[in-house]
Amino acid sequence: MNKFLGYKCSICGKEYTPDEVQYNCSVDGGNLDVILDYDGIRRSTSKEIFANAKEPSLWRYLPLLPVQDPGGQGTPLHAAGWTPVFSPPRLANELGLRHLWIKDESRNPTASFKDRASAVVVGRAREIGAEVIVTASTGNAGAALAGMSAAIGQKAVIFAPRTAPPAKVAQLLIFGAQVLLVDGTYDEAFDLTIQAAQEFGWYCRNTGYNPFTAEGKKTAALEIWEWFSFQTPQITDHDVLTILVSVGDGNIISGIHKGFKDLQTLGWLARMPRIIGVQAEGSAAVANAFRAGTEKITPVSAKTLADSISVDLPRDGVRAVRAAKQTSGTYIVVSDAEILKAIAALGKAGIFAEPAGAAAYAGLVKAIGEGLVMPDDPVLVLNTGSGLKDVKAAMQAVVQAPVIEPTLEAVKRVIK
Repeated sequence: MNKFLGYKCSICGKEYTPDEVQYNCSVDGGNLDVILDYDGIRRSTSKEIFANAKEPSLWRYLPLLPVQDPGGQGTPLHAAGWTPVFSPPRLANELGLRHLWIKDESRNPTASFKDRASAVVVGRAREIGAEVIVTASTGNAGAALAGMSAAIGQKAVIFAPRTAPPAKVAQLLIFGAQVLLVDGTYDEAFDLTIQAAQEFGWYCRNTGYNPFTAEGKKTAALEIWEWFSFQTPQITDHDVLTILVSVGDGNIISGIHKGFKDLQTLGWLARMPRIIGVQAEGSAAVANAFRAGTEKITPVSAKTLADSISVDLPRDGVRAVRAAKQTSGTYIVVSDAEILKAIAALGKAGIFAEPAGAAAYAGLVKAIGEGLVMPDDPVLVLNTGSGLKDVKAAMQAVVQAPVIEPTLEAVKRVIK
């Protein structure tokens, strides 16, 4: 069944067939939402099939995706998604919450949430016969594209700011992508990527530009829905799940919102979760717009240690504002110091988060303090990436290890 019917502009509402446009609206440049054949999906699929699905990856949701399976079984491409949900009692007790879960996206093949979007974009590239896929990235999206492309022999080109963490650049190179380090910001790399794609005929994966990135990211919402529906008997249909997610360019939160809206349209979602976006105070363009009650995104001069969410002009800002507004959610802004504390707190629960992932937990701490999250609220925090992506930042979150002589006396002097 061809589930992909076309696109709809998120700004003006203009609709397009699949062949009319590729990236954004030709009228106002708005981000495009993928339109699915919901009636056809209802006829051919039921929500009960997912409870017994055997595929342990995002491809278990193929009936709800606008692409075909690109192949690559037995490769990392088929290991993206289906990440674990942890229930850390120590953190729940410290925060005074009855129900707390952490969905750990660091368990993806390239150790970040971005594998979801890249897997689906690679599938789309294979369908349209794209020879080269290109993207701009501060590291994670590029690593995800490089890794997913390498799995099936797809050529990839990555533009990254020269300030990207070395561990992320290493991933790009190890996966065999052609890497160009731009002496400028992520936003400048983003614009250059689009120019290069137009010049050389490459397929552009850019987040908040390619409509299929949100389709990949929505698979996290599908997993949360399946887990919440079938694996949390202590939670009733009357309980509203609160989800906290860090926000940079806005594509993750808008993709998650899209997933829940798809489920709602199909009639499979009992209650729309409340989505809370968390931004670093040095990169808070979306939060600023939300608090001002507008969808106009005013650029900032981004500066935060959370490089994955450091963005001057969020390219999916409008839909990111709506993700919180339309789910009775909100936006929270956290400092770099609060992010570092969150890295350490999550670490003591056995979860090693990079700054962007820890920002969501820092947002939860702040939300509880401000009375936005109550003790009985079921809460899920999304950790979007591994702390191994940015060891330099992680080391700022902890006390440095002492260097001692190789004697028992030296051990006794410092042991706790």
